[in-house]
Amino acid sequence: MNGIGVNAGIDVEQVLASLPDRISGIPRRWSARAPEAPALHDGRRHWSYAQLAAAVDQTSRLLRQLDVRAGDRLMVVGENCAAQVVLTFAAADIDAWIVHVNGRLSAREVDQILGHSGARRVIYTSTPASPETTAHGRRHGAEPAQPPFDDHPWMIGALHAGGAREAPHASPEHQVAALIYTTGTTGNPKGVMLTHRNLLFIAAISSTLRGLTPDDRAYGVLPITHVYGLASVMLGTLYAGACLYLCPRFTPDALIAAIRDDRLTILQGVPAMYARLLEKLGRGDDGLPRRLENRLRFAYAGGSPLSPSLKTQVEHLLGVALHNGYGMTETSPTVSQTRLDAPRGDASVGMAIPGVEVRVVDKTGGDVAAGADGELWVRGPNIMLGYYREPELTAAAMRPGGWINTGDMARQEADGALFIVGRTKELIIRSGFNVYPLEVETVLNAHPAVTQSAVVGRDSKQGDGNEEVVAFVELDPRHGGSTAELTMELQQYLAGRLSPYKCPSEIIAMQTLPAATTGKILKGRLRQLAQK
Repeated sequence: MNGIGVNAGIDVEQVLASLPDRISGIPRRWSARAPEAPALHDGRRHWSYAQLAAAVDQTSRLLRQLDVRAGDRLMVVGENCAAQVVLTFAAADIDAWIVHVNGRLSAREVDQILGHSGARRVIYTSTPASPETTAHGRRHGAEPAQPPFDDHPWMIGALHAGGAREAPHASPEHQVAALIYTTGTTGNPKGVMLTHRNLLFIAAISSTLRGLTPDDRAYGVLPITHVYGLASVMLGTLYAGACLYLCPRFTPDALIAAIRDDRLTILQGVPAMYARLLEKLGRGDDGLPRRLENRLRFAYAGGSPLSPSLKTQVEHLLGVALHNGYGMTETSPTVSQTRLDAPRGDASVGMAIPGVEVRVVDKTGGDVAAGADGELWVRGPNIMLGYYREPELTAAAMRPGGWINTGDMARQEADGALFIVGRTKELIIRSGFNVYPLEVETVLNAHPAVTQSAVVGRDSKQGDGNEEVVAFVELDPRHGGSTAELTMELQQYLAGRLSPYKCPSEIIAMQTLPAATTGKILKGRLRQLAQK
């Protein structure tokens, strides 16, 4: 089955025609329209749009003095702060590619990205909230420097004069704005080239669909180093002239304080974030999550699958609908989302956004019938330019006609609603039957003792190509019973809700599931643990 996004009253061609040439046009547009309006709050001070635009101008000049040229990669190591925002726009101003790297990555991961990207300069935004960033800077011999607009000193690395300079393009469709490295647990990371048009399209469409206005206050805890935090949260918020409240790291206490003290109206997060919030606030005497007083008009989950049980609990907690969506780094990231005016009670990731087309196909590339499972293909202004320095990987992901194969299995109902079934590469073959981990995880996450779970395959010891199903679970410490009793309870619970071949051979309880800085569970690491 195939379909195009529901327009929701949006003229896509008009949106595309009204986009600035570069993402740095966002702060300039609002600096001209509403110079004193609040743009950022970094925990210490407010930044007006005029101040933000002035900081971008100052930093653009600094980058030129540091001999960063059009077509160079500028690597920025850090965690959410005003400097990351300013550097993103300043790099765009001179047609350099921003390469955001989270300071909490390991030395090996940071060095891999530095080597692959060939960055000409590295700037470390070494704030007190990110000592790891400072450690990376010291390890690389970076020198302290005072930025032109901030009282937190940066660290600036030496000039890497040997890095190849990419030819700049006048067209925003071909000029790369950001080189984003996908989270990898094994092997080399892939650098996704996203253009100015990619990012501006998502910023414009997502902010319009969510009805953002200059009066909105959005929480910026999702890492700017990740496409969700960069495009949907940061750029989407500022595109609407709203105010972004930056937070370097997620904690339930910090979120509760921001909801209360900063009067947030927009909350975007990953399911794991909401699960932690529920765990922190607990349940009332009626067994339901305690209500959290707020001024939110919109809450959204993305980045990983949202289980129906978590969705229901969060909606009770916040008193607003928890909207769902789907995307990936290669699609900048948004492909689909539930509509603000039509919240859903199921696990659908909504309709394709305006201007984006989707197809659900079989192994031959033919469209499947409505309601049938198949591979999800996507086409639109949000599709990446490709993987940097990886033409073979780019060719493997792309399909004729401008389509990209997401690698996800999905189904599309007759009304156009998409449901993600699972990852093609995560498929477990057990006794000849297909097991999609997402289905097992959804059932596990509905149990009150489970905060979150991850299901992976384990090679059979018989060496017959068969796989076992292994579930890793993070248990709610408030739930009674020993770990052994709870795992037995979970086995019995699953046996009554899943076919025998889908039930895990083993359930392993962990205090905390390994996760990336975005909150996404690192299944590659769990697969390695399962084999032992």
